[in-house]
This record gives sequence, C-alpha cells and structure tokens, in this order.
Amino acid sequence: MASSIFVAAVETGTGREAVVATLMKLMQDKGCKVSLFRPVAEKPGTDNAVCTFAEALELIEAGKQTQFLERVLQKYNEIAAGCDFVVCAGTEYAFAPAVFEADLNFTMAATLDSPLALVLDGAGKGESLAVAAKSLLALIAGREQDVSAVFVANAEKVCCAKGECCCTVPVFASATSEFMVDAAFAEKLLARKSVRVNPMMFEYRLLEQARKHKMRIVLPEGEEERILRAAEALTQRGVADIILLGDEAAIKAKIKTLGLNMGALSIQNPLISPKFEEYAQSYAEFRKAKGVTIEQAREKMRDATYFGSMMVKKDDADGMVSGSINTTAHTIRPAFEFIKTKPGFANVSSVFLMCMKDRVLVFGDCAVTPNPTPEQLAEIAVASAHTAKVFGVEPRVAMLSYSTGTSGKGPDVDLVIEATKLARERAPELAIEGPIQYDAAMVPAVAKTKLPNSPVAGKATVFIFPDLNTGNNTYKAVQRAANAIAIGPVLQGLNKPVNDLSRGCLVPDIINTVAITAIQAQAEKGLL
Repeated sequence: MASSIFVAAVETGTGREAVVATLMKLMQDKGCKVSLFRPVAEKPGTDNAVCTFAEALELIEAGKQTQFLERVLQKYNEIAAGCDFVVCAGTEYAFAPAVFEADLNFTMAATLDSPLALVLDGAGKGESLAVAAKSLLALIAGREQDVSAVFVANAEKVCCAKGECCCTVPVFASATSEFMVDAAFAEKLLARKSVRVNPMMFEYRLLEQARKHKMRIVLPEGEEERILRAAEALTQRGVADIILLGDEAAIKAKIKTLGLNMGALSIQNPLISPKFEEYAQSYAEFRKAKGVTIEQAREKMRDATYFGSMMVKKDDADGMVSGSINTTAHTIRPAFEFIKTKPGFANVSSVFLMCMKDRVLVFGDCAVTPNPTPEQLAEIAVASAHTAKVFGVEPRVAMLSYSTGTSGKGPDVDLVIEATKLARERAPELAIEGPIQYDAAMVPAVAKTKLPNSPVAGKATVFIFPDLNTGNNTYKAVQRAANAIAIGPVLQGLNKPVNDLSRGCLVPDIINTVAITAIQAQAEKGLL
C-alpha cells in the first residue's frame, strides 16, 4: 500500500501549490512512483478529483457527508494501488468560510489516514508566526490527527523570541516558491505505518479483502427481507458467493416483490436437499455419545440453522451467518455440538469490533463466557489478538481490571494477574499488559502517570474484560455514549467460521458480518 501526505492550507494565499510541487519532487527524487490526488477541485476531472467543491458542499449540506467521504476513499485506494506515494492536496480556501474548509480538509485527511502537511502564510507575521504555528498544532492535536510538518510560505524562518523553534514537528520555511526539504523527511514519510483505522477505512478494507478470494457463505434465514437485501448487495459487489436456505418458491416470490436484482446465488431447501440424509447420518454419528437417534438427527436437519452449520462442517460452505430472527443460542448451538474448537483452543469466545470515530478497537469477551478462569481469560486474550490481526488491527492487549499494576489487591485482581502471566507464556510475541484499568489502557496522559514504560498503556487496541457482566455492559455503554459501530459478536476458537447477528441488525450490519466471516474463512484456508 502506498504512503501518503495531505497538504492542507489553513488560509488563502499560503503557497500550498509550492508545497505540493516540493513534495512531489522530493518523492520522485527518492525513486518513488508518485501520484497527485486532489479530492475536491474547482473544475471536474482535475488531478483525479472526485467532484467539484460545489458538488461536495451540496452533498454535505444534504447530510450525505459519509457518501462523499466513501467516494474520496474509493478513489484514493484506486490511485494508491498503482504507485508508491500519493500527495493529496486540500481545497483552495476560495469557496467557503475558512473554518468549514479547514474541517473538510482535516476530515478528508483522517478518512485517508494521511498525515497532514500544514501550510501557513508567514508574510508580515514576524515572531508571532511561531505562536500561531504552535496554536495550530495544539488545535490539530485535539482532533487526534498525525501532523508530519509545518510549511511556512513567505518567511525565511520561524522562531520564538529566544530564536528557537517552538513547534513539535519539522518546520520548513521559504521566502520563495521553493522549500528545502531534507531526505530524512522523505524517509520518515515512506516508513510511516498506520496506527489508526477509522470505521470507513475498516469497512472498505473488509469488503476489499473479502473480494480477493470469494468464499461461500450460507445464510439460513433466507426468507427474511434484511437478509435478502444484504444478499443483493453482497452479490452485486462480489463480496461472497451467497447460499440462501429456505423454500425456493417463497424466496423467489419475495425477491420479486422487493424488486431485487440478485444475480448469481444459490437457493437450497433443506427439506428436499439431496444432502439431507447424508447430513442427518453424520449428525447422528457426531452425537451418538449423547444418545441421538437417526430420527432425532433428521429432525435437527429440518432446522435451517443446523443444516447450514452442517454445510460448513462438510465443506459445502466456507462459513455461516445467522441470527437476524433467531436467538444467539440457537445460532451457535450447532457449532458447539459438531463444528467444535480448533486445535490448541479449549473454548469458544467472542469479540466485538468497535468502530470508533478515528480507530477500530477489539473488545473481548462480551458475549459468550460468563466467568472465565485464568486459563480461559488467557486463551481469550490470545484468540482476540489473533482476530485483531486478521482484520488489520495491530494487537496491543490490555488485560482489564479495577487495578493498574500493583496498585490494588484482591481475588479479582489476582485472577487477571494470573491470566496475564499465562497469556504471555502462550504468546510471548504479543504486547500484553495487565492488570490495567481502562483509562490507563486507552488514554496516553493517564498511561504516563500510571504505567509510563508500558508498550501497551495509552495505546491498547485489544481490551480483554475480566467477565461477561463487565464486558457486555461496557461495549454497550461505549457503543451508545461514543456513537460507535459495534460489529459482532465475532466468534473465535471454532474450527470453521460461524457468526451471529443481532435480531435488531440492519442491512449494513449483515453485509459487514458476512465480509468478516468470509475473511475468517480465508484465514482458515491460509489465504491471507
């Protein structure tokens, strides 16, 4: 994936184009294939522009900012796929109030996960320019965005009263149309690794990864409207090969009534499937120790969820997604009965992928294990870290407790201490910290006070809750209070991927869960 930088002026007449030209030449001199991306332009078709400023403004005022940003992200990824480095140029500050354009530029940069190159006009500002630059950096820091440098046009230097630069990032000043930028700065840009994944980028990557190796995903609730609408989108976008279970005539009639264009997908009726008897015989064999008869097995296979799970077990499907009208227990019980856990895992657990405003976090276990033992908690931590890595989130694991480090005592703290020890022994390559409180794991300022030398504190991405009561309540509180998107529960530890939906799920939730299940199937097959 190409590296990038987003050139964002903060006022009119700043010399933004000189900075763009400087950065283009800098990267070309490093031997990089460089592309220019101007998301919003005055005229259509300019430097890969997605739209004109007037069109962007119209979309945003109509409440369609998400759709606009999705188009920007899609175009950027198309460009980035064919080069080593992308220079993104912000708007001209000639179309709308400066505050609006600044927010638009910063939001586009965050969506693309591009570090900012801020451009200031230094004409006539003298020493006050340093204060202005420092204030601007403080403002950007409040948005939690990465700033790579400040470029100051129409000034030879940026100094404080004592003659020293007060900015925390490199500052390049020029009184001409050219900036002198050292090669070390170019190396730093090329070496930068993304530390944040915003929800839009995360969802885009999910679908793109799922498309690379199309998996066969079975949806047992084939007559449900939301499932059908999701199946249409998944099929048209080439995310997965969809198998719907149910009465074929009823499903086709509903497709026609809803006016859907399904394309190529498979519809299977468990009751008349040529696989029915084979599946029933297999179920009876798998469960004979529990006294299951062939008649009881046939009755189970009449249930679409059991039939779909057996399809996965028998490799007639690569994964299953259900739960839009069935309970969680009904969805996952068949998987517990005969898909079973993968080698090295004794338990099935879950995570929620929490899509925050500017990052994706992994919360586990918030849905399956009520009161885990230290051994179970350690396994949950390792499994959750693996799940995070599969979905592009670098795992830094926080073993949560009401105590940080050695500050507290008690049996609940002892449990987390033991679980942390076991998790480190099981996966010594992982960055794991525990016991640690949520704020120390999440907030850098708190981490500096409580665990200043920890590789996890203040930048955790995987949060392991000590019990189901804490985890389930916390994920729901974060979901509502932070307006986060909670994708899951994503089951982990199973031999084959099976995932559950909320009965209140929306079509986008189903699409995301199918994509997640497809990617898990790719991982199981060694395709990632």
